[in-house]
This record gives sequence, structure tokens and C-alpha cells, in this order.
Amino acid sequence: MFFRMVYDEKLAQAAYLIGCQRTGEAIVIDPERDVDRYERLAAANGLRIVAVAETHIHADFLSGARELAEKGAIAYLSDEGDAEWKYEWVHRRQGSGSYAFRLLRDGDVFSIGNIELRVVHTPGHTPEHICFMVTDRGGGADEPMGVATGDFVFVGDLGRPDLLESAAGFAGKADPSAHELHRTVRRFLDWPDHLQVWPAHGAGSACGKALGAVPQSTVGYEKRFNRSIRAAADEAEFVQFILSGQPEPPLYFARMKRDNKQGPKVLGGVPAPRRLTVDEMMAIDARSTAVIDTRPWAAFREGHLAGALSFPLNKAFPTDAGSMILEGEPIVLVIEPARLDEAVRDLIRVGLDEFVGWLDVADLASLRAAGARFEATREVAVAAARSMLERTPPFVLDVRKASEFAEGRIDGAVNIAHTRLRSRLSEVPKDRPILVNCLGGSRSARATALLQREGYDATNLEGGMTAWMKG
Repeated sequence: MFFRMVYDEKLAQAAYLIGCQRTGEAIVIDPERDVDRYERLAAANGLRIVAVAETHIHADFLSGARELAEKGAIAYLSDEGDAEWKYEWVHRRQGSGSYAFRLLRDGDVFSIGNIELRVVHTPGHTPEHICFMVTDRGGGADEPMGVATGDFVFVGDLGRPDLLESAAGFAGKADPSAHELHRTVRRFLDWPDHLQVWPAHGAGSACGKALGAVPQSTVGYEKRFNRSIRAAADEAEFVQFILSGQPEPPLYFARMKRDNKQGPKVLGGVPAPRRLTVDEMMAIDARSTAVIDTRPWAAFREGHLAGALSFPLNKAFPTDAGSMILEGEPIVLVIEPARLDEAVRDLIRVGLDEFVGWLDVADLASLRAAGARFEATREVAVAAARSMLERTPPFVLDVRKASEFAEGRIDGAVNIAHTRLRSRLSEVPKDRPILVNCLGGSRSARATALLQREGYDATNLEGGMTAWMKG
């Protein structure tokens, strides 16, 4: 059996390529949208992708299942849960007709070559969630060696049961989902200890609150040391534990849930935006087009195209962009050419694909010389911020998570997580200066640039609460 995890460090997302080396057939479980990565990996190992499977309708990234189905792969998808969470795209093949697909229920078994996959319904994170127990029949095994657990069991945590309510807007779903998750955990305790656990996410994902940085585990280890599983000894205690302290879901989660159900737009390949000339860039209105400036914050702060957004190309890039750029907004990237493909992949994975083009950062000086309006973004150190508060007090906006905010804040501050800010701008006054802070100054920098674009008088607190507490 061939087995590889393909990991996205920025979204902390894991897909699994599993193949039968005797027949040359392979399946991808929980792929992201740019499926050429899996195709290259398969081809390099003498395999061809004939199937794709999903553990559930994802909220944190745009799935590549439809892309692979469009190329002829059979889609294996859950038919569990209620009518609200059924895959609609299987009957919407490009042109007309349906894709090759099979809907799965608890206990169903299918094979890819000599690799057997058995379906286990594991509701709680979502009603339709399933896991895949994998047995290498070609290697002589008669029981599974591991299980692709999706967003059910992570290393050190469980998939949060509140996203249908907190992200997708289905009121009243969090508590009953938590009780359902408890019942599923109790069944998990009967799984063999030797089973390897292959989760869909690692540390940094917003699909849980305490995911471990170790990529894989075993059922036995998680039974012993996973705090969320150990809390399941008492149902009421478990529900309180699993629902408390969950991070605010990024704004794009609701779109991903909808699109992965209805069907992401088929790209047919990774987009290749064209390079814009200075003259073309002069015609771009950054108030109606999302101009993504990927330079470091210090360079952006000193001077950028008026209305541009600041998203340095770091681990937070897709989450920040997905939370602050609206669906359907045209996009221009200000970027170094060598990193264009990286940025495009990051964006399409969170459903942002309306590319107008890109501008080389080396052309910014020529753009400015040609008369384009540039602006700086204000940032103040702690001493200056304290002076601001002593004079005409600004509106203090704290863009950390609610759990961080509860541990300490600047007096009078209002908390809106930076990943939710775009949907709550009406709560921020435009008739007062805004002082924006986070823990270290990075999340607040993204928020300050967004506020500036939207016409607010915003200033970033350099060093955030870390500097504030020291000063």
C-alpha cells in the first residue's frame, strides 16, 4: 500500500493519497482545490487517481473533490445526516449530467485496487461526518491499520461541534451537536488501540481549540491523553468543555460550507493571472478592487497604493485574506514574481479566484512616479498610545480572540476578532479615531489597513498588548 499525507502548512489541512501498488490505482481523501499536487505525487509513484473521498462537507477550505470528479475520478461521499447537508454538486457536471459517484452510509465498504475502505458514521462535528477505516488486503491484512478521521479526532483534540451555528448560521445547533459528538466519542472508545489516526488538521486550524503539532497518532494514545476524549466520561461536563473557548471562526467558513455542498466552481487548473503594466494599474480603483499588498508590514506602512490591503505572504495569508475580502471581489496582487503561484494557490483554497492580474513590487516606484495616489498607515508605540488615551480618547478596538481578550485588555476596549471584522464594521464608529491592538501587532496591522481602506481614521498599536503590558 502506498500512503502519503499532503499537508498545507497555512491552513493546517491534511489530505491523504492512498494507492494500491499492484493495480496502480489511488484515492485522495479530503483534497484541496489545486489538485495538480496530488496528480503529480501519484504519477511520480506509478499511480493514477481513480477516486476521491470526503469525510464531510468542509468549512475551512474549498474542496478539490469536484475538480477530480470532473477529471473522471469516482466521488465517494457521505449520505448520512439530515436533508440539509447533502452533496448537491454530484448532479451538476460541467455541461450536463451527473458525475460518477457513490453515496455512503455507516458500514459501507468499497475498494481501490486491493485497498479496502470501510465507512464509519461519526456525527458531532457535522451531522454527515464519516471516517474511513483502511485495510491493506493486498498486503495480506484482514483488519484496518489506520483510520482517516477527518474533523472527528485530531491529535490532542476533537472537531468542534459549534460550527454549524457559529460559522454557518444555523441557530441552536451547537448544544445538540455537542451531545451527538459525545455519543460518537463513546463509540470511539471501542475502536482498537493499534489503529493509526490520520486527521484532516493539525495545530493552527480553527476547526478545534487545542490541536497538536504532531501529524498523526493512534487510537490508544488519544484514548489516554486527548483531553477532549477524557472529558467524555461525563456527558454534561463534556458538552461544557467542548463548547467553551472555541476560537471565532474566520468569516469565509460560511462560504466554504455552502460552496462545498453546492459545488465549487471548476477551475480546470491553477489560474495564471497576467502581469499588469503601470498604465493598467493606474486604472485600478483599490476601493472597489481588492489590491493585496504582500510586502512586509513595515514597507506597507511607509507607503502603499491608497486603498490597498496588507497581507504579507506568511502562514496567516489565506485566513486573513479569506476573512477580509468579500466573495466576488476582483483581486490584484502586488507581489514578487517568484511567489505568485504560492499566493494564487493560497487564495483559491479559500474561494478567492476573481483575479484581475498582478503587479511586480519592483514596479511600485514607477507607479508612484506616474501619479498614483499612495498613503501611509499610522502606527504608534505604547507611550504615544497612552497619550492618545489621555487626550481625546480614541475608540479602542481589540482584534484578538475572545479568549485572549478575557485574560486582559486596555480599559474600555471593544473586542471584535480580526477574522470577523469585515462583517462587523457597523459596530466601529467613523466619527472617532480608532486605536487597534492585538497581542503582538500583526493581526491589528491587517485590521488597521482594512479600516483605512473603508474610510476610518485608524492607528495600529505597535507591539500590541505584549508591548502595552511592558510599557
